[in-house]
Amino acid sequence: MSRIAKQPVVLPKGTEFSMSGRTITVKNGKNSLSLDLHPNVEVEQEGEQLNVRAAGGGKQGVAIAGTMRSLLNNMAIGVTTGFERRLNLVGVGYRAQAQGQRLNLTLGFSHPVVYEVSANVSVETPSQTEIVLKSADKQRIGQVAAEIRAFRPPEPYKGKGVRYADERVILKEAKKK
Repeated sequence: MSRIAKQPVVLPKGTEFSMSGRTITVKNGKNSLSLDLHPNVEVEQEGEQLNVRAAGGGKQGVAIAGTMRSLLNNMAIGVTTGFERRLNLVGVGYRAQAQGQRLNLTLGFSHPVVYEVSANVSVETPSQTEIVLKSADKQRIGQVAAEIRAFRPPEPYKGKGVRYADERVILKEAKKK
């Protein structure tokens, strides 16, 4: 069995766990996330802990048990503290401006790029070159950050583009005569 699946998921105080059929719901205050459980995985609740294990002895159940445990742990963390992803714009004239659930990007194209952020993700722009995404759903916030970065990924010669705040871009040396 996966080593990750052997560890229990500890639910923080004030977090409610419910299971109806194969759907798991984790709630804390106004935040609520749900997940469809894989058929080869079982979840048991013991007090404030959730234990994930393979339903059968098959390889697929053993393989997916660690993934389901990580998804449940991300749900528990997401509804209590939430997740945050920061993006930086590097380049002359590159700007970002948040207007509600829309993000207006100026990335050196002949037209501005308008990106509609999904409903569960909030977007802020503390400065013109910084974007802060916040959400309870780790998968969704990662997807939104990847879609924004895909408009202009960092190029290897000058490093211009949209990059994650913790990303290091290794610059190539210019061609020599």
